Amino acid sequence: MPAFPVRPALSPEVADALLRGRPVVALESTLIAHGLPRPVNLHVARECETVVRAGGATPATVAIWNGVPTVGLTDAQLAELADATGVLKASRRDLGAAIGLGKMAATTVSATMTLAHAAGVRVFATGGIGGAHRPPAAAWDISADLTELARTPVLVVCAGAKSILDLPRTIEVLETLGVPVIGYRTDVFPEFYSRGGSLPVTARVESASEAARVFAAHVAFGGGGAILANPLPDADAIAADELADAMRTAEAEAERAGVGGAKLTPFLLAKMAELTGGRTLTANRILIVNNAKLAAEVAVTLGEPGAGATGGDARRAPTLPARRQRYPISVFTSTTSPPTASPTVGPCISPRSSRNHATTPAVANRTTASTNPHHTGRAGRRRVRVPPATRSNSSLARS
Repeated sequence: MPAFPVRPALSPEVADALLRGRPVVALESTLIAHGLPRPVNLHVARECETVVRAGGATPATVAIWNGVPTVGLTDAQLAELADATGVLKASRRDLGAAIGLGKMAATTVSATMTLAHAAGVRVFATGGIGGAHRPPAAAWDISADLTELARTPVLVVCAGAKSILDLPRTIEVLETLGVPVIGYRTDVFPEFYSRGGSLPVTARVESASEAARVFAAHVAFGGGGAILANPLPDADAIAADELADAMRTAEAEAERAGVGGAKLTPFLLAKMAELTGGRTLTANRILIVNNAKLAAEVAVTLGEPGAGATGGDARRAPTLPARRQRYPISVFTSTTSPPTASPTVGPCISPRSSRNHATTPAVANRTTASTNPHHTGRAGRRRVRVPPATRSNSSLARS
C-alpha cells in the first residue's frame, strides 16, 4: 500500500507563524492557474500576499505541488504556477487523485478550505464562492464550495458569490446547510462585480472584531464555515443592468459551444471581461485584494489577544473549540520545493511509527515537526514541537 502525507507541507514562513501562534490567512491558487490571465494572475497573487503581510498576518497560498498538499507557496513557486500549463483544477473531490497521482493542482475554494483547516488556519480570502448555476445548467449543478462551508470551520472572506450564478438559489442552499452570511458593512449579499441587490445577509457587522466574534460563536456551538461578504467599493462596482446584458450574451455563447462543468465558470468570466472591455477583470482584481486585506484584519483579531479591537469595544469573543493535532506537519526548506509524492514511494507521516517516513532523495531535506517532544527522529532531521493546530488562530482577541 503506497504511503501519502496526512497533513499539508508548510513553507518555513507559515510553519514559523503557526508555531509562534501568529495569524495566518489562506489564499487559493485556482485564480492564479485558471481564473486570471497572464501576467495579471501573478501580479494579483503577489499583491494579495503583500497586503496580508502589511495587515500583520502571514499569507499561505494553497496548492497541490507535485502530489504534495502544500500550505504556503514561495514566490518562486507562485511564478512557476502562474506560467504553468496543464495544471489540474482541484476541488475537495479531486484532492485524492491529485495527491495519489503526483499532480500539480490549483485548489478551489472547497479544496483550499480543506487543506487550510488541516493546517490549523481559520481565515481564507478569495474573490467569490461558487454556488448554484442558472438554467439551462442542470438543477443539481451546485458547487462543492457550499457543502464544504457547511462542514469545515473556516471563515471565507469574499465578495459574495460570482454574479454568473443563480444567487437566490445559492442563498437558499446556504441557509439549508446552516452557513451564515455575514455582511461587512452591508445589509445585502454582494454580487461579485456589483454591491448587491435585495438578497439579505444573515447579520451585519461593522468591524473585523465583530466578524471574528460572530464566527467564533458560530463555531463554538458546532457550526462549520461562514462567509464574510465584503462588497466592492462604489467607485469600482459595475451597474447591474450592464452585468445582466453581458451575462445573457456569455451564457448564450457557452450554450452554443457546449461548455459546462468545471470549464463553465472560467469561460463565462473570460467572456464577460471581453464584453465589458476589461471592466470585470479590473473589478475582479480589486475585490480579491480587498478581501485579502480584510481577511488579515480578522485573522489578527482571532489570533492575537488584544489585537484588532475597534470602536473601543472590549468584549471578549467566545473561544474556538480546541482541536488536537494528531499528526506531524512537514516543513520544506526555503531552498527546496515541497517533497514529491508518487503512487509507489511517497512521504508518509505516521503518528505511530517512524519507520514509515519516506527515505527517498526527494524528501531527504524535509524537516518534520512533531507533536511528540521526545521524538528525536533520524540523524540529520530536526524535530520541533508543534502546538495544537488551532493555537495559531484560536486564542481569540479581547476585541
